[in-house]
Amino acid sequence: MYSCRSRSKFSLRAVLALTTVLSGALCFAVSAQADDTAPTQTAAASPASWGNTLKFYGHAEGGVAFNAASPDNNENFGSLFTDKANQPQLNQLMLTAERPIDSSSSNFDIGFKLQGLFGTDARYSHSLAETDHLIHSKYQFDFNEATVNMHLPVAFEGGVDLKVGQFPSPMSAETIDATTNSLYSHSYIFNFGVPMKSTGVLATAHVNSTLDIYGGFDTGVNGGITADGDNNKNIKGQFGFGLNNLLGGDLSLVALSHVGTEDPSNVTPQGAMRYLNDVTATYKANDKLTLTTDVNYIEEDSVGAIGYGVAQYATYALNDNVTLVGRAEIWRDNSGVFVAAYPGYFDAANAQRGLTNTSYTAPRTTYSELTLGVNYKPEVPKAVEGLVIRPELRVDHSLNGTKPFNAGDNNIGTDGTSFTPAVDVVVPF
Repeated sequence: MYSCRSRSKFSLRAVLALTTVLSGALCFAVSAQADDTAPTQTAAASPASWGNTLKFYGHAEGGVAFNAASPDNNENFGSLFTDKANQPQLNQLMLTAERPIDSSSSNFDIGFKLQGLFGTDARYSHSLAETDHLIHSKYQFDFNEATVNMHLPVAFEGGVDLKVGQFPSPMSAETIDATTNSLYSHSYIFNFGVPMKSTGVLATAHVNSTLDIYGGFDTGVNGGITADGDNNKNIKGQFGFGLNNLLGGDLSLVALSHVGTEDPSNVTPQGAMRYLNDVTATYKANDKLTLTTDVNYIEEDSVGAIGYGVAQYATYALNDNVTLVGRAEIWRDNSGVFVAAYPGYFDAANAQRGLTNTSYTAPRTTYSELTLGVNYKPEVPKAVEGLVIRPELRVDHSLNGTKPFNAGDNNIGTDGTSFTPAVDVVVPF
């Protein structure tokens, strides 16, 4: 374990750059060697060459989150990706180029993943100082992932996987990528209790078939790789463990923590730590029913604030075309500093960088939300196979008598309850 307060002789950006260059050179060498090795007529069928395992794919997601109260400021408080009330929007147009690695291989393997995102979701997924002021619109561009990935058959039974670059956080039960979620709206935990992304190095040691150990360093919560992408220049990191193949393979668990100094350099006092902790357990009860529990605890020492809660998910497949989905959550913002709304195009990015913004919060509140939805996959042409329509009904409520929802032009909430039915469509290609 290393101290998050320490400063190394070389900058983190230099380490990242050097690691990426060396990884790229090694990737080129492996690819060239594969291309120079011609199969013979008498040889058995050889594995696919590195280049033949490349993948190109994408998806589009758009939807609308209604609000029965029609708030004056058009904000669905407590939500980020579905923050705009009664306004249809293109959330994501995501394109991906990938060469996945084989984590089960007994040989060295190297690949990459480059994933770009355009849409309204990019306002909240930005890494600091990277394209976060590029487009003056609610429709923005972001690199969701840009990594070199390696499998190293060393040290442990299953070897070590190494991810170098910029990547979505592995914490929580939800992701930025809409195709891996079961609901359109997101939990309080995902929105306010975990990082969106990291820039750095993350190693996963597959100790055996049951235990994985995670460890790495990065430029902080949603930190970038540019000079302004680390808002205080101190090295941060994440660590944890995963348990697999429990209860005959039906139960798995991932417990991760991210620790470091996260406040911008223009915020005092300096050196205060932020701790983000998350445990996600997934249990496949049977072929139709899957239960997922997400437990979260965060702490911000600079203002003495804590947040904590739990979200319980259930998915039940009625048939190949229809899956029922539910999420019930309670999350406590003990100081009224974590749960916020960001009405401006750049408010979310500016808030993280310590710049002037028009974001607003609510009093200390214990939030609850209940979301019931359906995933409907209609019969469609093969070109858009996997298309899913996801209507949902969501109710948010304050359990301690505050009124954080449905603010007016003065950004002061007027209701203790918010009802936001929504629907989105995800089209893969």
